[in-house]
Amino acid sequence: MSDFEGLVAVVTGGASGIGLATATLLASRGATAVALDLEPGVEDPLVGIRTDVSDDESVKAAINEVVERFGRLDVVVNNAGIGAQGDVLANSDDEWSRVLDVNVLGMVRVSRAALPHLRRSPSAAIVNTCSIAAWAGLPQRALYSASKGAVYSLTLAMAADHVREGIRVNAVAPGTADTPWVGRLLDSAPDPAAERAALEARQPHGRLVSADEVAGAIAYLASPLSGSTAGTILAVDGGMHGLRLRPQQ
Repeated sequence: MSDFEGLVAVVTGGASGIGLATATLLASRGATAVALDLEPGVEDPLVGIRTDVSDDESVKAAINEVVERFGRLDVVVNNAGIGAQGDVLANSDDEWSRVLDVNVLGMVRVSRAALPHLRRSPSAAIVNTCSIAAWAGLPQRALYSASKGAVYSLTLAMAADHVREGIRVNAVAPGTADTPWVGRLLDSAPDPAAERAALEARQPHGRLVSADEVAGAIAYLASPLSGSTAGTILAVDGGMHGLRLRPQQ
């Protein structure tokens, strides 16, 4: 499949997990895929550019470098994010500011820098990585959930603002995914195996979501073949959002 042939895509947080899976998939389908990451140690055919989404100058420099090197920008995948645990008592004001700065303002900075270039593309798309936490109350995730709820609303507002410019904005909302961050959470649990089993059981299909599955959904939303898909939050959660199954006998 070559639906991204000739297009240039940037993926923030593109050196690991969902971001790396997405950049790799876009490249396999013809895109010039650029991983923007704090540690962009990627291999061909991917291109890596060191980028800190919490630093506006770093973001602007990275986007400018992409356009200078490749002549265009067509797809932005706002995937970079950090986690947080605990209820509203658990995190300080500084931690709230840090997480919101990366998870929400990071998307704003990248989109803001990219929009002038996307307006010149006939196949412009932005895909934000949201989360099941945006619409389901998960325990001990107050700060993280608030950040992803903001991403949900931001996606819809951006979609309304830019759809008539030919820029489609959508988001994916993964369930608990098998990523390095989740792996670190499991490793820090008193009983990692039991914690993994609990997370798997919470999702109706009985397992963690894979990074490749999320990447496939992102590619669908970003593809020129999906030209009528805008303002959509696509769940990739094994049915966690919409299904209410009876307990297994």
